[in-house]
Amino acid sequence: KVKPQLEEKEGKTFDVFTAVEFKTQVVAGTNYFIKVHVGNDEFVHLRVFRSLPHENKPLTLHSYQNSKTKHDELTYF
Repeated sequence: KVKPQLEEKEGKTFDVFTAVEFKTQVVAGTNYFIKVHVGNDEFVHLRVFRSLPHENKPLTLHSYQNSKTKHDELTYF
């Protein structure tokens, strides 16, 4: 659901977009930190926010870090 949001911010499309790892952080909703393989040896770390159920809002790409590798640790950002 956040792939189109990232593609719009980056100004390109990703043929490969596979989550390989994730962590969560509970706040007033949930932050998801997701390591995504985007092709070749390239990875992007996403921070996605899911609001509380009663707010009925879509998943939001809060921020991201590109130029990551398979071995980069997925941390809070």
